[in-house]
Amino acid sequence: MRAYELGREGLEHLVAVERPQPKAGPGEVVVRVRAASLNYRDWLIANGRYGRGPLKLPLVPLSDGAGEVVEVGAQVTRWSPGARVVACFFRDWIDGPPDDQKRAAALGGTTDGVLAEYVALRADALVEVPAGLSFEEAATLPCAGVTAWVSLVTTGGLKAGETVLALGTGGVSVFVLQIAKAHGARVISTSKSDEKLAHAERLGADHTINYRRIPEWDRRARELTVGRGVDHVVEVGGAQTLSRSVRALRDGGHLALVGLLTGERANPAAAAAEGRGLRIDSIYVGSTANLTALVDAVSRFGIHPVIDRTFEFAEARAAYEHLASGEHFGKIVVRV
Repeated sequence: MRAYELGREGLEHLVAVERPQPKAGPGEVVVRVRAASLNYRDWLIANGRYGRGPLKLPLVPLSDGAGEVVEVGAQVTRWSPGARVVACFFRDWIDGPPDDQKRAAALGGTTDGVLAEYVALRADALVEVPAGLSFEEAATLPCAGVTAWVSLVTTGGLKAGETVLALGTGGVSVFVLQIAKAHGARVISTSKSDEKLAHAERLGADHTINYRRIPEWDRRARELTVGRGVDHVVEVGGAQTLSRSVRALRDGGHLALVGLLTGERANPAAAAAEGRGLRIDSIYVGSTANLTALVDAVSRFGIHPVIDRTFEFAEARAAYEHLASGEHFGKIVVRV
């Protein structure tokens, strides 16, 4: 089968290879991958900048994929060939609170990922793709989608009428916008691009802030809430945007720390030091149960993930380069 391997740090070491097609072991199925999506994590891993434990090298990259079951191993009763499935980010985190053991095997990092024609996966770490979603759309859900869902709903307890601040228009933040609007919340979206902000408005954003023209976007967010502050911020920027995110929040508001787009992870202690009773959660994706809940909500609300661009398998490196450019709105997908 065709696959990609990252043999050493550096995107130049991402190469197409031939590998033996995997077989399904006990409790596993083999999936014919039809689409895989990229996350900022994948660019960090390729360039040796991720910093979450040792990588498995050579590594088949990418955590997020969807496809069809083609082989079922012993002891598997839930799936049969032809089932359309999407894989969970963490192989062994099926349900319940996280711990080191559950989060030890992360696809495309500590274990091989999905940028291959076939993958063998744990059968109970798969979720059925809703009939209304394409493989490309389903492949965007496991990391960015689940991160947004856990941030707002699982830990955030999002309620109708609350206000959510979505920072930027990358994969997580566009899911934040879509999930928040589906729950009846108000959304303030930020970007340095008026074109992207117009797209956010078409998706339902109630207010937008161009942070290039308004660098004090935290003050503007408070103005848009009549001085009260927003109820939720999903902080994807990291340490450099943390202080403004905190200032944009109301007293007792909810801060979900998920990203490091500015180069350094935000420190929860720095936010807690404000002493304003903020609820602070550090989010690292989620479980198969969280993915199941998200898929159910996507089906129930009729949400269609936003795909900026789809690349062919031979163009995988170009997909990484498009991600690094920061010009995308929503998700970037590779068709396998």
